[in-house]
Parts: sequence; C-alpha cells; structure tokens
Amino acid sequence: MTPAINAAKKAGIEFRIHSYEHDSKHPSYGMEAAEKLGIPPQRVFKTLVVSLDGRELAVAVVPVSTQLDLKAFAKAAKVKKAAMADARQVERSTGYVVGGVSPLGQKKRLLTLIDRSAADLPTLFVSAGRRGLEIELLAEDLAGLLDAQFIAIAK
Repeated sequence: MTPAINAAKKAGIEFRIHSYEHDSKHPSYGMEAAEKLGIPPQRVFKTLVVSLDGRELAVAVVPVSTQLDLKAFAKAAKVKKAAMADARQVERSTGYVVGGVSPLGQKKRLLTLIDRSAADLPTLFVSAGRRGLEIELLAEDLAGLLDAQFIAIAK
C-alpha cells in the first residue's frame, strides 16, 4: 500500500488500481502508463511540483499529453512566477520519488490545481505513488480530497 492508496481508502471514495511493468528506459513516465494500460493519454495525468516565487511549493495535475503552462499556473496561484521545482525538493516535500509522485498522500498538503480538462472525463488516472502503479478515480473526488480547483493550466 502506498500513501496515495491509503488516502483514497481512508476517504471512502471509489477507485481502481492499475499496475504495469515499469521500463526505466522509457522517456516519459506518464506516456508509458498510457501506452501500457491502453488508455488515451488525455485521461492519464502527471503530477508536477512547482516553486512559486521561489518561496513555496504547489502541485499541478495535467494530462501527460500536454505541458504545464507556468504563466497560467502563476496567474491562477496569484504569484509573479512559477517554475518547476528541483527534483530533490519534490522528493523531500512529497515523500515520493520523481516518476511516482502522486497528488494524493503527500507528506504536506500543497496548493493543488488540476487542469480543467479533467472535469470532462468519466474518470482519470494519476500515479498511485510508485512507478508502474496508477489509481483511477473521479475528477471530483480527486479535487475534493485535495481541496483543488479545476483551472486551464495545460498547453
């Protein structure tokens, strides 16, 4: 059990776990999940940790088929600048290794924004806290567990 799965269980939401054999040579963790699970990439979301004005961290959840729009994220977070956080910061803050960072079950709850495309999906997939492990759940449940907002942050 990962902290992400435990968080979903504790919340009492419906979810499904999907696993696959992770290939360390694959160039993209998220696209690998989509390919190996046979899911459209628009339904698989990556969890990115962002530094806001160099002072605090936040989380962006965007489809693996897109990139995070840092300017849109900064505007939504009401800061001047957003930049990708350093991998060591990400691992220290979340308790997960890069490539297996889940928006659920992080050590500390951070401001979280989910790309608004998630709201139109029947379910979405995010990392369950380990490379090769995904959790499928309703977008509304994910947002509710994280006190997150749906905002256009992907490009």
